[in-house]
Amino acid sequence: MNRPSGLGRGLGALIPSAAPGQSGLLDLKLTAVIPNPRQPRGHFDQQQLEELALSLREVGVLQPILVRPMGDDRYEIIAGERRYRAARLAGLETIPAIVRDTDDSKLLTEALVENIHRADLNPLEEAAAYQQLLEDFGVTHEQLAERVGKSRSAISNALRLLGLPPALQQRVATGTISAGHARALLGVADAAQQEALAQRVVAEELSVRQTEELVRRVVEGVDTGQALRDLAAAAKQRAASPFEHLQQRLVDVLATKVTIKGTARRGKLVIEYSGRQDLERLLGILSAGTGENLLEE
Repeated sequence: MNRPSGLGRGLGALIPSAAPGQSGLLDLKLTAVIPNPRQPRGHFDQQQLEELALSLREVGVLQPILVRPMGDDRYEIIAGERRYRAARLAGLETIPAIVRDTDDSKLLTEALVENIHRADLNPLEEAAAYQQLLEDFGVTHEQLAERVGKSRSAISNALRLLGLPPALQQRVATGTISAGHARALLGVADAAQQEALAQRVVAEELSVRQTEELVRRVVEGVDTGQALRDLAAAAKQRAASPFEHLQQRLVDVLATKVTIKGTARRGKLVIEYSGRQDLERLLGILSAGTGENLLEE
């Protein structure tokens, strides 16, 4: 079943057409396209594929896949395997493709970059792809961060998820808990305790910040049940505080935790900081409001 590609004149005018084996834009037979064996995406949701296939039947493929020539009129996917799979489901015979000559050292990077920028990977798939780049191609964390347009700390935080036990990795992959929740749970060394806490996090619908506090209390030796009761009490107290809106305004301005305790007549304002640099940052903000230089010794 042949359908128009749906590309229109815009994209076709930007990318030159190509002869077989050359770089450029081609309309390839699906039988000539080979999936990428290093595809970082490990799972394709069948329902989403069927929905995309229905769209392709109606309007065609609006965006070409990216492939590299393999000889004998065969092409390997660099990025766009989801569109390729959906096109097959849709019964299409051809698919528009941008042909690019690229060596193996760039193949996974290009596939990863496109998938990350399109939010195609769940946090575990993203972390696994980073790890594969580090191991297979010997790039450093700094080189990888620069290549994918992320900070080094973002790369490191993603890789930390690979230290989770399989049960927790599955929770992250399915979206039961977020990557932030999972990283907080890594503060507990025992895998069984991590899973037990994850169950409580889901049941109590804890935020990432509450999960971090729960883990901190448990590591300090507080019973999990008591720690959860303390969290609930703290949340209730915050909700009942007459200064909640003022407290939140200060948090927004100072970008740190602020606590107001007391009554309208007398109380205490606590501004938290983490390290000398953060303290100087806060003093600089407060100085701007007073006209005095609070940083002078």
